[in-house]
Parts: sequence; structure tokens; C-alpha cells
Amino acid sequence: MQHPAFEEVTVHHEHADDKSFKKKVIRTTVILSIITVIELGLGLLMYAMNLPDGLRKLLIKGVITILSLAKAYYIVSIFMHLGDEIRNMIMTIVVPLLLFIWFIFAFIYEGDSYKKLRNKFDKHFLETTSEHPPAKDSSTHEIKPGGKE
Repeated sequence: MQHPAFEEVTVHHEHADDKSFKKKVIRTTVILSIITVIELGLGLLMYAMNLPDGLRKLLIKGVITILSLAKAYYIVSIFMHLGDEIRNMIMTIVVPLLLFIWFIFAFIYEGDSYKKLRNKFDKHFLETTSEHPPAKDSSTHEIKPGGKE
């Protein structure tokens, strides 16, 4: 006999009957296919319209990202049976994942900030990282062969 505290953790994923299981699989496949077609359509539309880098393009990319997250949630919930688990088990998986995503964004932001600050204070680094290096100043002295200026 198991302790009552462990009954929630040891949930067995049994299907009531074969017909309902097939119906659930077909429903899941159709939903994921529809979301994928919408994502592909938005992506192709974005490139077919040759949108400038502005708000519209950013909005379409945001919608595609949200649809991708919805698909990921649905896959984890249905196929990995996480939707049937207790809340503490779900939080054990989701919270570290969200922290990892937050770390990625934080490191990217900090790296870009470091590059901008380094460009501001170290002029040599600015010359090596900018697309168009500053023109040479005519007041600089060149040393000609023979040691004379």
C-alpha cells in the first residue's frame, strides 16, 4: 500500500477506450497542423509583401512567436502528459525553463550594452567594429622612409 501523498505523483495515463484515444490524437494533429499552416502563411506573407523593418514586420514576427509557444504548450500538455500532472510537477519543469529563457535575453542585452559602451569609450574598438571607419584626419603625421616627416 502506498502512502496517500504519493498517489498524485503516480498517475497512470490510461485511455478509456480506443475510439476516444484516436479521436484525441486526430484532434491534436488537426489543431497543430492548422497552427503550423497559419505560421507558414504569415512567414511567407511577410517576405512576399517586402515589408520594411518596422512595426508591421515586428507584429507578424510576434504573432508567429506566440503561435509557436502555443504549439509548444499543446505538445507538452498532450503528448508529454504534462496537462494531467499536479501543479507542483508542472512548476518544476516550467519555472527553470522560463529562467533559462530570461537568462538568454539578459545576456544578449548585456552583451549589446557592453559593445555600445566599449564603442563609446574606446575609439580603436569603434574603428574595428563600425561598418564605415572614420576618415583619416589630414593633420596626422606620416613617417616617410628615411626617417623624415
